Amino acid sequence: MVPNEAAQYDGIVQLLSYFSWTWVGLIVSDDNQGEEFVQSLKSVLSRNSICVAFTEKAPFFFPQTVNGLTYYEFSSVTVLKNLIFTKANVIVAYGVTSLMIGLNILLRSYEQSTRKSTEKVWVTTAQWDFSSKVFLNDWHVKHFHGSLSFTVHKNNVPRFKTFLQEFNPYQHRDSNFFQYFWHDAFDCISPNFYKNTQNFKICTGEEKLESLPQTVFEMNMSGDSYSIYNAVYALAYALDNLYSSENPKPSHHPLQKINFNNSAGEEVFFNDNMELSTGYDLVNWVVFPNKSFMKVSIGAIDSKTSSDQRFTIKKDAITWPNIFNQTVPESTCTERCHPGYYMKILEGQPSCCYHCLGCPEGTISNQTNAHHCYKCPEEECPNKKRNRCVPKVITFLTYDGPLGICLVSAAVFLSLLTASVFGIFIRHRNTPIVKATNRDLTYRLLISIFLCFLCSLIFIGQPSTVTCLLRQVAFGNIFTFALSCVLAKTITVVIAFIATNPGGKIIKWVGKKLSNYIIFFCSAIQAGICAIWLGTSPPFPDKVSQSAEIVAQCNEGSSTMFYIVLGYLGFLASVSFTLAYLTRKLPDTFNEAKFITFSMLVFCSVWISFIPTYLSTKGKYMVAVEIFSILASGVGLLSFIFAPKVYIILLKPNMNIKDHLFKKGKSIK
Repeated sequence: MVPNEAAQYDGIVQLLSYFSWTWVGLIVSDDNQGEEFVQSLKSVLSRNSICVAFTEKAPFFFPQTVNGLTYYEFSSVTVLKNLIFTKANVIVAYGVTSLMIGLNILLRSYEQSTRKSTEKVWVTTAQWDFSSKVFLNDWHVKHFHGSLSFTVHKNNVPRFKTFLQEFNPYQHRDSNFFQYFWHDAFDCISPNFYKNTQNFKICTGEEKLESLPQTVFEMNMSGDSYSIYNAVYALAYALDNLYSSENPKPSHHPLQKINFNNSAGEEVFFNDNMELSTGYDLVNWVVFPNKSFMKVSIGAIDSKTSSDQRFTIKKDAITWPNIFNQTVPESTCTERCHPGYYMKILEGQPSCCYHCLGCPEGTISNQTNAHHCYKCPEEECPNKKRNRCVPKVITFLTYDGPLGICLVSAAVFLSLLTASVFGIFIRHRNTPIVKATNRDLTYRLLISIFLCFLCSLIFIGQPSTVTCLLRQVAFGNIFTFALSCVLAKTITVVIAFIATNPGGKIIKWVGKKLSNYIIFFCSAIQAGICAIWLGTSPPFPDKVSQSAEIVAQCNEGSSTMFYIVLGYLGFLASVSFTLAYLTRKLPDTFNEAKFITFSMLVFCSVWISFIPTYLSTKGKYMVAVEIFSILASGVGLLSFIFAPKVYIILLKPNMNIKDHLFKKGKSIK
């Protein structure tokens, strides 16, 4: 008539798992039942990732008396060594009370001789009863303070306490058991129990069981008594069913069909293994300095409920051993891996012994003792501690960021500088040096450089459909127009020089028409390329998820078309550079080819270095690289072509006269 033993194993595992105790010691009685318990429990623990730090048997003790002093010898003291040096703060103990006395005496002897505490959280089974008078005797059990014990389930049976309160041994004079118990409890005897009562105190009849300390007698029915109570009623019901049945030989055991509610209101029945389906109670032992103790009910294992509701516990009602200062003890081989870390099992060690390693970049763990780290969803990224995912920040090249402010400031400054140069050329448009550089082409080139600087602003800010469509198209066409002007100036210089030779027949090509044709033809090709690009695979706003952010950018649609645009710009720059380089030694009157050579050299250098740099960067820095290339190449055109002329106009006006230029050209001839 005992509960299912497997339910007790399940309760131990659920208790250990509830407090995350994964490193425990086992101490069992030195008998066959202890061996069976170890084998059964270890298999259950391993399935639940709980490791056993050590397994020991409770020692036997042998009292020895020397010179009137009593001391004890023990069959083994290795259990004490393990208790002292183990990292496990939780010890599971199994054994009948009489076989565990040696363990109690060994712990007490150690504390008396060393003044050191061996306080642990003891988890004991129903077989071990601390309150047994055999176990207590004259020994203080303070080292078991805060223990958690599984006891056979009990309930308050009506009128049982009243029965004990009214109990009188005079009503049971023929029961030696009651008489001896009364003598031990109250140190008195009933009249006529012994023939010679001179040496004994006679009981008055006023002695009450409820006046006894709990260590001597409990007023509540114990678990074993409650099981016997249910067993008697079950047998009575079974006999009643058997005698009232018409079948004298039933096909099943008479107890298998028993199902009734006892006087405590609990359902009583047997499972298929003929085990009582009641379960176990979980009690907390609170030991006081005066050797008294109190059992506090803190939970239960109810065999009749579903597995997920079978174990209940009241955590806040537990009194822990003093050494833990009323905080929940930890019992692990290794400190727990906090969120942001994962466990790496040590080779050759139990699974509970591990290293805690930080999660790799881009992964997180949000649980204690995580076995592995995992990646965040696409739209999220790990935080700094890598213990949770946070939404990724959408980034792009903003106007108010440090990088955006620098680029905007540079673009605006260069635009104003170009406008100033244009104003200087307009104001001095009738001077020889301005006339000599082909005023119309110069004005067009300055306007295109001005627009080049301004078009870089389209690249800054959050991408939209309009800006994505405009920025590369505007950049490609404006720069094409600027390079067409440079090419037209170079070809004009060449033709003009040839036309000044005696007998030259090419004079008719010198003029505005040739420049207009060159500019229109070159620009039309680039415009056609851009039209095909927009018509087949236009750029569009896109979001690219990176490790820590989401980059809002323009997807070029067709990378091939983008590089064709750049390639065409490179072709125009190369032709201009080649022609300018070949005509660099023309007379000073027409030496603008030298400046074009340097400007095209800078332009080509910038955009050749742009491609690998652009491909090696990501996010907003790709945009910044392209803006920088636009500004740098524009500066190359502005500085090398126009800076010398501005210098002469503003600082050397004596050189900006027709006679000076004519004399200079004539002297070279």
